[in-house]
Amino acid sequence: MVAPELSVSRSASDLTADVLVVGATAEGKTPRLHAPNGFEFLSASLSAVGVTGAVDQLVRVPGTAEFPTVAIIGIGATISPDALRLAAGSAVRQLAGATSVAIALPLDDAAALAAVLEGSALGAYSFTAYKGTSIDSQKSPVERVTVVADHALAGSEEATTLTERALVIASAVAEVKDLAATPANDLYPETLATAAEASVRDLPIDVTVWDEDALKRDGFGGILGVGQGSSRGPRLVKLAYAPEGAARHLALVGKGITFDTGGLSLKPAASMLGMKDDMTGAATVLAVVRAAAELKLNVRVTAWLCIAENMPSGTAIRPGDVLRIKNGTTVEVTNTDAEGRLVMADGLVAASAEMPDAIVDVATLTGAAVVALGNRYSGVMGNDAFVAQVLDAAKATGETMWQMPFAEELKGLLRSDVADLVNAKVGNRAGGMLLAGLFLREFIGKTSDEPDAPSIPWAHLDIAGSGTNGESAYGFTGTGPTGVAVRSLLRMAEDFSRP
Repeated sequence: MVAPELSVSRSASDLTADVLVVGATAEGKTPRLHAPNGFEFLSASLSAVGVTGAVDQLVRVPGTAEFPTVAIIGIGATISPDALRLAAGSAVRQLAGATSVAIALPLDDAAALAAVLEGSALGAYSFTAYKGTSIDSQKSPVERVTVVADHALAGSEEATTLTERALVIASAVAEVKDLAATPANDLYPETLATAAEASVRDLPIDVTVWDEDALKRDGFGGILGVGQGSSRGPRLVKLAYAPEGAARHLALVGKGITFDTGGLSLKPAASMLGMKDDMTGAATVLAVVRAAAELKLNVRVTAWLCIAENMPSGTAIRPGDVLRIKNGTTVEVTNTDAEGRLVMADGLVAASAEMPDAIVDVATLTGAAVVALGNRYSGVMGNDAFVAQVLDAAKATGETMWQMPFAEELKGLLRSDVADLVNAKVGNRAGGMLLAGLFLREFIGKTSDEPDAPSIPWAHLDIAGSGTNGESAYGFTGTGPTGVAVRSLLRMAEDFSRP
């Protein structure tokens, strides 16, 4: 994905573009126009052309010599950074095919400008790597976006900083989308590890890769076990960004199942479709650490990518097999399709060994998350105080997350007769997302070596539903991978970087 050319201008009168985007809010039965000077005449015809101001509604009308088309985008009932981000992103997404777009939405402050810049950059995403000859029939994304901010902020150093930040964020989200959309015949453990190395090659990020031999040597039995059924061996990738003087350390752990057949607990055909994106969590933590380095945040960020391909074969793990996780905990595998928590267990143990200030794991972990929360909410579990920080970051970036409880009464379902734990309770469908969270909690380490030390603050993000949009496009989000959680986690890293 090539990011759009993004800039800020003080006045629309100095610009020319294929399309000028103005806004309309839905205020009762009468929409209200928000447009720069010279375009007030549009107000009289809003209802006549069907403008309601509803979110995602885009109506094109004839424009001027400078702007051949004017597009009126619905903002919704109220103007806020979230509403402006979605409106700008929706407009740019829907205006694919136009080369240049000027956006003149109501901007009162830096937060509003940042939101419109971010939404614009996010809305210009397109994935065409596998389109072949049909690419000629697909509209190209907008190439140039100019945001009109008719106040002192335009042309300032702050506007430049906000523009650069928006492009970094959009690039990070696009990287997740690109990787998650790549088919598994091209993206498998080795090539995902290689892609991660290439992504951060020019940044101050140290890279360590464990191949099969190294995983065996260092006792990563969960990752090895899940990956042993595939002819393409598993990997663990550590990406460490550690700027000099950073006072705090945020660890990120991502599930990287490059294809999930379910293993010997084979998925039905319909459920196997789309399983190439079961590595979205790993792509997410890669994108966040890269963006943190690009923004030169004063925080140590370590990403752990737990990568394997879950395939059925004569060498695959069987129900009843016992795996030994990095910390020595043994797990009886009762369901080979509950493999994500096995690779994540190794990653959480490795992350805990460095005793960071906090750990966040990201995984397309359970179908139960989709049943409970639908396709736009991410489930969050963990320490209440730290989960509150995660939810604050999500709210600040307009990402929808919802805290789920630790159902302690379910913990007994993890007991095994032959090992320390089972990875799933076969036949019991109650609280599947909650049971997975309870399992992962077993692998969170302590804040120090003292026997009574508290556990490291930790949050688990289940993005099984929110990680992919299989329905109609909305806002700046098209169909396919969404890149969810990148912006929230980057916001957390920024919060951690502040004194």
